Parts: sequence; structure tokens; C-alpha cells
Amino acid sequence: MGILLLAAFIGVPLLEVAVFIEVGEAIGLWPTLATVVLTAIIGTWCLRAQGLATLARARAQLDQGALPTRELFDGACLLIAGALLLTPGFVTDGIGFLLFLPPVRDLLRGRLARRMEGRTETHIYVDGQEVRGGTNGPHNRPHGPVIEGEFDEVSEPEDPPKKGGRLRP
Repeated sequence: MGILLLAAFIGVPLLEVAVFIEVGEAIGLWPTLATVVLTAIIGTWCLRAQGLATLARARAQLDQGALPTRELFDGACLLIAGALLLTPGFVTDGIGFLLFLPPVRDLLRGRLARRMEGRTETHIYVDGQEVRGGTNGPHNRPHGPVIEGEFDEVSEPEDPPKKGGRLRP
């Protein structure tokens, strides 16, 4: 993994410089620089529009009591897209704009889900009984570390003290 990061940190800037040189020769210096600035502006606008829409969908999912996993993944992709679009370069802009496309995000989500499938399990227990099982079906006891705790319900006092008043013992 470390060698891949090293290759990316060296390879991507070299690729960007090469593409800058080619585009600069084809259309000239000022149009090249204007294109880079324009892609950053368009990317920022797209990020804002899609980010707000994703946030609204996530809130709707939470209001229904569902976990907004799709929206969280889309939000992460949009965050990466925004960072790539603000990075000067045509290659990073191209990848960033691709991440704005829902079919591309769906493809990535599907691949990531297939890769993670079978590697993770989620079990939810209430009073020692499993409510929702993972991929291996229901179990009576959880595997791995179990974190147990106690809690007390805290409620607001019925009559809050008035301003300047005294608390009653």
C-alpha cells in the first residue's frame, strides 16, 4: 500500500505536468490557465449543489429512522471530487468530475460492497438477544469484544427554578 501511495504522489504530478504541456501547446498558455480556473469554479458549484441535495436526502433517511449509508458514501465521493477539482490539473479534474456522476458512484459503491461482503458482520443485541444478525445468521452470543454498560435515564425537572429564585433541596 505504501508503494502505491508513493507512486501516486510522484506519478500524478508528473502526469499533470505532461498534460499541461500538451494542452498548453495545443491551445496556448492563457486559455489553459483559464480552463483550469473555470473547472475549479464549475466544480465548486457542482459540489455545492450535489452536496446540499445529498445532505437533504440523508436528513430524510434519518427522519424515517433509516441509516443513510448511500448518502454517506455519496458525501465521501463528493468530498474527494471537490478536493480533486480544486487541485490544479486536467487529470485530477477529470476524475473529480467523474465522481459527480451518480452511475460512477453506484459502480464504486457496488464494487466496494462486493469487496467487503463476507469480511464484515454486524450484530445488534438487546437484553442479550440478537435483534439483527450479520451474514452468518442469528447467534445467541456475540463474537469478539463486547462492551457492556449501564445507564440512567435523566429527565428535566418538572418545575425549573425561576430566575433569582432558590433551588429546593
